[in-house]
Amino acid sequence: MTVVVQPSTGALSGPANWESIDWLVVSQQVKRLQRRIAKAAKDQKWGKVKSLQWLLTHSRSAKLLAVKKVTSNRGNKTPGVDGEIWSTSNQKLSGAGSLRRRGYQPKPLRRIYIPKSNAQKRPLGIPCIKDRAYQALHLLALEPVSETTADPNAYGFRPYRSTADAIAQCFNVLCRKSSARWVLEGDIKSCFDEIDHSWLAESIPMDTCVLKKWLRCGFMDKGVLQYTKSGTPQGGVISPTLMLMTLQGLEQCVKSVCQRSDKVHVVVYADDFVIIASSKEVLINTVKPAVERFLSLRGLRLSDEKTEVAHIDEGFDFLGFNIRKYSGKLLIKPARSNCLKFLRTLTQLLKDMRAESAATVIRMLNPKIRGWVNYYRHVVSSQIFSTIAHRIFWMTWRWAKRRHPNKSASWVKRKYFCTVDHNHWVFFGREHISLPVQILFSPTSVSIERHVKIKSLANPHDPTYISYLGNRRRKGFRTSAAVIEKVLA
Repeated sequence: MTVVVQPSTGALSGPANWESIDWLVVSQQVKRLQRRIAKAAKDQKWGKVKSLQWLLTHSRSAKLLAVKKVTSNRGNKTPGVDGEIWSTSNQKLSGAGSLRRRGYQPKPLRRIYIPKSNAQKRPLGIPCIKDRAYQALHLLALEPVSETTADPNAYGFRPYRSTADAIAQCFNVLCRKSSARWVLEGDIKSCFDEIDHSWLAESIPMDTCVLKKWLRCGFMDKGVLQYTKSGTPQGGVISPTLMLMTLQGLEQCVKSVCQRSDKVHVVVYADDFVIIASSKEVLINTVKPAVERFLSLRGLRLSDEKTEVAHIDEGFDFLGFNIRKYSGKLLIKPARSNCLKFLRTLTQLLKDMRAESAATVIRMLNPKIRGWVNYYRHVVSSQIFSTIAHRIFWMTWRWAKRRHPNKSASWVKRKYFCTVDHNHWVFFGREHISLPVQILFSPTSVSIERHVKIKSLANPHDPTYISYLGNRRRKGFRTSAAVIEKVLA
């Protein structure tokens, strides 16, 4: 059965099944409305924005696309408090049909905790699958507005942007001899948990009634219903965009209280930011009070432990990178703390897999090593990659020797290490003689490549930038922020 999409509203006609849906046509209909929303937001025609958002959130095409997004991402098999997931075609189609505003009432979130690097735990709120789909539906209507009005140098939780773009911007504003030399490293304390609900309801351009229901639905923790009076839950589909729009205007706020001679620049990634200025006094006496006033209106505050002022010659850590000038030359390297943490992770993994085969160990190690190396391949990392490779070799050698304490070193080398391109110590393994050999990925095999930063004003919902962003995607620039969660979590 062919699925037909009406040009005006994107509604589907006919008793279609999930497999027969033409997703290209559905996506084109949604993008057409998104571009109209972005244009209206750029022209500040907020009444038209609201009308177009209503049209999009009630269209059949947008509902199907929202269901497709939440049933094909990594969390598609994670249930909420109701224990439901949509895995079959009938469930997905009926789920899309159930996304109606009238009578909609979200269920409480399922609270889980994940460990943080500082030995604390980060709370996550997992909505039910229907609530995730409804959030994804409204995100389709809200994202064109957030991308149009976002700060030029905000890089977190935005399509086509990554940590590499934020670090490249830091390099651009700090690399010259005449660049400002003082940096305010800012961190917002419990950003997701403390955003004021009243401010969100008054300032976010979306369906206010639905937004209030999401904010006040509460969460289930150990079988007890807890009500929420502030914040937006980490784990919600729309929460990152709400946080992004909460910090919208920070760059303009800072620049409005400073003079041009202060050489002020702002780089924001999620709830972390750096503000660069020509003097320490400007940052402490002018910039920091302005940031605190800006955040207090939204119910937020700076973290005293993580907010500090540093000179570029001393260096500072941002998003897992160390940024510092050595004798006037700016070098960006992997942060020492992240290197040590990565090595500790690999050490613990090998310790836990003492009884596994070499092929199984390699299968577990390779994704971690490759992901960590690719995250840092745009900066000055060659020497650190060599050091990491050397440490990994000794880890695997100790792992192999521990398995065969009564065998000689030459026997262990023949069993677990082979020669590849003049390297005689490549760790390898094979599950069965009929299966191919697996080789441990080497950090030194990755070449260093300078990242080309995205244009600050690039908007995926503006037809002007469609060709530009398409070329970046074809060239392989990463567009997702998920990698930072794996490296820095």
